[in-house]
Amino acid sequence: MENPENLSAEELNERKEEMKTFYDESVPYLQSQLKYETLLTEVEEARFKRANLAYQWQMIMANTQAPEEGDSGSDSDIDKKNTPPTKDEKSDKRKLKKS
Repeated sequence: MENPENLSAEELNERKEEMKTFYDESVPYLQSQLKYETLLTEVEEARFKRANLAYQWQMIMANTQAPEEGDSGSDSDIDKKNTPPTKDEKSDKRKLKKS
């Protein structure tokens, strides 16, 4: 490849025309590639959205089926209410003096 400084004005114009022709011929291929890449991106975005929605749905279902922490209807609270007080719990109450 010759150095552009060594080319005459006529040869330089010929090179420019060759480059312009090359790029003009390449445009349809590039447009096809752009269309392909755009469609591919849209497909991947749709897959991501679908996976994200499926994940959110699973989280909603898991949260609605699992008991909440600190729920007043838990089994441990029921057990505490139904058991009689222990000796230590009885001694914490104040007693009246008999006179």
